[in-house]
Amino acid sequence: MKKIEAIIKPFKMDDVREALADVGVTGMTVTEVKGFGRQKGHTELYRGAEYQVDFLPKIRIDLVLPDEQAERAIEAIMQTAQTGKIGDGKIFVYDVERVIRIRTGEENEDAV
Repeated sequence: MKKIEAIIKPFKMDDVREALADVGVTGMTVTEVKGFGRQKGHTELYRGAEYQVDFLPKIRIDLVLPDEQAERAIEAIMQTAQTGKIGDGKIFVYDVERVIRIRTGEENEDAV
């Protein structure tokens, strides 16, 4: 199994969710986060004063999927979240050793 962690632009969330549903993803965890990468934030104007925005709003999507479904999910995220502009985000992929459903005690792929 794989854990996929994707950091994307907030306005892409609905499109990514729909694309993941189209490839059979039935569950995910979504978190509003802030951060920056190479772009190092940007300056904004508010009431005539310029200020530096160091941490940009992003969405983090966490998925745990069987190996055979993971690649399709990664492709769906990449194709849907990409704008071609700086700050599109990142996808991290990890191996998952064990999953346990708390309610039933089911393990691994049965728990996902």
